[in-house]
Amino acid sequence: MEIDIIQKKENKVLNRTEVKFDCIYTGKTTPKILNVKNKLVTLLDTKKELLVIDSLQPNYGEAKATGYAKFYDSKEDLESIEPKHIIEKNKEPETNSKEESNPDDEKTTSNEDKATSDEK
Repeated sequence: MEIDIIQKKENKVLNRTEVKFDCIYTGKTTPKILNVKNKLVTLLDTKKELLVIDSLQPNYGEAKATGYAKFYDSKEDLESIEPKHIIEKNKEPETNSKEESNPDDEKTTSNEDKATSDEK
């Protein structure tokens, strides 16, 4: 995957830099937003938590997508300006160690439910 920066514009009013880019990729599917975000972080030399990809639109018939990203001066600016759904879309998936370590809890609950329904 290759990323070409088309336009980079500083928006001093909102304390952010806006970037328009082309993402050239191989294969049939458009790259995931998080993969493109990781590549942009290294390319723009910024922190992952300060960058959001607003859109990534594939071009019909080409292995190319056009994207729009914004990186902020601070996390507070990002959270106060960006809509929640954009922030959620750009979050890394969390692995909850509690859920992974206790898979038997669900089985126990379902077995108890079966026992109470059998008694009725």
